[in-house]
Amino acid sequence: MSKTNTLIQVAGLLKEHKAWWLAPIIVVFLLLGLVLVTTQGSALSPFIYALF
Repeated sequence: MSKTNTLIQVAGLLKEHKAWWLAPIIVVFLLLGLVLVTTQGSALSPFIYALF
């Protein structure tokens, strides 16, 4: 299963169940994951992990 297919399925689920209030939560989780992955090997990682 590709990542694009998964995103399309999630969007379809939100549309079908009219759960658009979940979209901002999902976006925030994705952005936090992106920040953690991109700063994993940098000098900023101790400061990022201190936030959590």
